[in-house]
Amino acid sequence: MVQGRGASAGTPRSYLDWAASAPLRPVAREAVCAALDLPGNPSSVHAEGRQARAAVEASRTAVAALVGAPAAEVVFTSGATEANVTALSPALCGAGEPLLLVSAIEHPSVAAGGRFRPDDVAVVPVDGDGVVRLDRLADMLEAATACGQRPLVSLMLANNETGVVQPVAEAARLVHAAGGLLHVDAVQAAGRMPVDMVALGADLLSLSSHKIGGPKGVGALVVRPGVSVPPLLTGGGQERRRRAGTEAVPMIAGFGAAAAAARVDLEEIHRCGRLRDWLEADLDTMCDATVVFGRNAQRLPTTSCFAVPGVAAETAVIALDLDGVAVSSGAACSSGKVAASAVLSAMGVPGELARGVIRVSLGWETQEDDVARFLAAWRKLVARLRPSVGQAA
Repeated sequence: MVQGRGASAGTPRSYLDWAASAPLRPVAREAVCAALDLPGNPSSVHAEGRQARAAVEASRTAVAALVGAPAAEVVFTSGATEANVTALSPALCGAGEPLLLVSAIEHPSVAAGGRFRPDDVAVVPVDGDGVVRLDRLADMLEAATACGQRPLVSLMLANNETGVVQPVAEAARLVHAAGGLLHVDAVQAAGRMPVDMVALGADLLSLSSHKIGGPKGVGALVVRPGVSVPPLLTGGGQERRRRAGTEAVPMIAGFGAAAAAARVDLEEIHRCGRLRDWLEADLDTMCDATVVFGRNAQRLPTTSCFAVPGVAAETAVIALDLDGVAVSSGAACSSGKVAASAVLSAMGVPGELARGVIRVSLGWETQEDDVARFLAAWRKLVARLRPSVGQAA
């Protein structure tokens, strides 16, 4: 539970939009503040520079440990979007015609194709639960191989809207058998489920600091040893010549502290699963027309994405906010706009229902009181917008 600010300062609020951004962890705040006092440039050889470098490298080790990767392969970026765009380079396709295969539910920075031309990007469909169609992926890889192409495939580990976990390890086997490479967007998954880059078979993997309780404005691209990605930003030798520009030492320090804490807090995520199940059971009791998206698939224990016919998302988000509950309508990647979800459209969800989607996402600090506050506010809202439901409840 967090305290409100502004006109309702002092009023308890329940923050249930952790998938958009997690609250800053105290240990991350301390690490940021401590690093702000480091005057040196991490590329300088004097004592002050070495001290800054030590902070960066300690964080690199912590971030690598979160995903089971060698520390030397972590490249710090300004965030996951930069990491994704850096990873999606046609150069990874070798000398042949470049081909990028992305699932239909990817983050906009992946769906846009990164550094590929639009004509060189193909979309792999998903089923009604939002799980990538491995049979279609296999067909597309076979067609690419027949044309002499070495494809790059990008597949997120867990969806940012529904929380549905993708069969990444199975996809990796198909991709590697076809001679291709696999990029995994693990932004939503890291800190919410165990992530092992080697077990997943990922060649490249993207992370974001603020999703795990670190500061905003920093992320990482983790590159499997032996894979060479042309830098997106050039001009300097930083990050082993893989990303030019002086490292943002305070942000990186906070990222590292959050990554170390996230490994410890994975046990708390199981508790979130019990809260999520309680929330969804009550939603069903209130209104049997409630649709929980991805319910039949493996999901993160922290995310519930649902809609009730006749309840508009924009109205619901505002009403819940006034009642002291922060949730979102789908992903927070469109400058605050409430619009129909491309993810749900790819799942075959009708437009009217998709425009009513609400995403409730939990985190390590979420308590029963937070879920209870949401359920009370939601019951009141649904009873007002669907009077027959209110009478039945």
